[in-house]
Amino acid sequence: MPQILPDFSSSVKLKYVKLGYQYLVNHILTFLLVPIMAGVVLEILRLGPEEMLNIWRSLHFDLLQVLFSSFLIIFIATVYFMSKPRSVYLVDYACYKPPVTCRVPFSTFMEHSRLILKDSPKSVDFQMRILERSGLGEETCLPPAIHYIPPNPTMEDARAEAETVIFAAIDSLMKKTGLKPKDIDILIVNCSLFSPTPSLSAMVINKYKLRSNIKSFNLSGMGCSAGIISIDLARDLLQVYPNSYALVVSTEIITPNYYKGNERAMLLPNCLFRMGGAAILLSNKRREKSRAKYRLVHVVRTHKGADDKAYRCVYEQEDPQGKVGINLSKDLMVIAGEALKSNITTIGPLVLPASEQLLFLFTLIGRKIFNPKWKPYIPDFKQAFEHFCIHAGGRAVIDELQKNLQLSAEHVEASRMTLHRFGNTSSSSLWYELNYIEAKGRMKKGARVWQIAFGSGFKCNSAVWKCNRTIKAPMEGPWQDCIDRYPVHIPEVVKL
Repeated sequence: MPQILPDFSSSVKLKYVKLGYQYLVNHILTFLLVPIMAGVVLEILRLGPEEMLNIWRSLHFDLLQVLFSSFLIIFIATVYFMSKPRSVYLVDYACYKPPVTCRVPFSTFMEHSRLILKDSPKSVDFQMRILERSGLGEETCLPPAIHYIPPNPTMEDARAEAETVIFAAIDSLMKKTGLKPKDIDILIVNCSLFSPTPSLSAMVINKYKLRSNIKSFNLSGMGCSAGIISIDLARDLLQVYPNSYALVVSTEIITPNYYKGNERAMLLPNCLFRMGGAAILLSNKRREKSRAKYRLVHVVRTHKGADDKAYRCVYEQEDPQGKVGINLSKDLMVIAGEALKSNITTIGPLVLPASEQLLFLFTLIGRKIFNPKWKPYIPDFKQAFEHFCIHAGGRAVIDELQKNLQLSAEHVEASRMTLHRFGNTSSSSLWYELNYIEAKGRMKKGARVWQIAFGSGFKCNSAVWKCNRTIKAPMEGPWQDCIDRYPVHIPEVVKL
């Protein structure tokens, strides 16, 4: 099994702290002027009517001064509102729910493994041990082409899976929002391992007959954190194009990426990755504020690709027999921990209350100047967020994040239950987790949500959302037929 994440309290790099504290420095005038203005207002309110009238009479204005002052105020207000970033709203989203016919119970998965790898019983036993400890349940799904013995996926099968997942998610989103294809101004599709020609974004344009002037993008090879990268790209584009809708589609196509060899490091993805996809509608239109579910607050991206080990820790390659698969390095969890540490150190000053920031900063300065052996202060992120959507990449990832961020079982419930019910659906897993929280009726107005995901390269990306309105438990969605029986107890080991 891969190594666990390192203890975040071991070290903190000052350069990542500076990135977050730039936000505070850039807004220092606001923090200084607000108390001064409040003090002036209080002093004015203490004056009696006669004193205020005497002060007014003592002031001498001429027309030129009044006009100049008015022009200056209007000019400053105009510059402020024009330079202020446009708010980006998440109007709604939809997740794909695979049909019952695609389900892969443990018994089916292991039977197929024994038949496919009949000459390599050690590889079969390895997969069984991984599956027993994976945290997956009996209802996860694989595409139809993988159900054959042996699997013989073709390009046609891969396209069929892409069409099924992506079109179903978009159809559900359009039904929920009343969105028409001609209303879409920006289209972003991310799929890491399946990148055909024409692209998946072109496939969507052809299916829904989208406008010829649409801004379309297709992201590939960016791993499980590509969903947040797509959100970040959409946010940037919505700053440039006013009154626009952006459709983001996040998925991973499993069909062409099922590994049929014997290398253990490349068999691991077979045990964890499952079908899934999500479609998200973003907008910068002010009229959408009232019905939008969330407002995007922050996106923080961390890339460790400059380090050779980080770059190769999730690597697509051929095994000695020439069979292609994804090699997961034994150092993956350590590298993920370093990326996560950098990411949360940067996002902390953006979201944590002042008390937590001061304690963290003072401890950091003390360790740098006085005593390096001082135990660093780990901020309490529960004061910054009500809900956590941790990428359901595996049980070990969720366990270590829960321990190091000192989260409760309820905080990681959405991640664990998503892994159990749907498996690792790559970049779309965050949206299944968010939908779980909504289906439980826990999402209230003003609640803050932290989405955090990892991806090849190696990347750790975060998105922070603020709930616009109290969200009622949806009648439809991927959890509609099973939310009442969740959460379920997930044993440490499921004996197969």
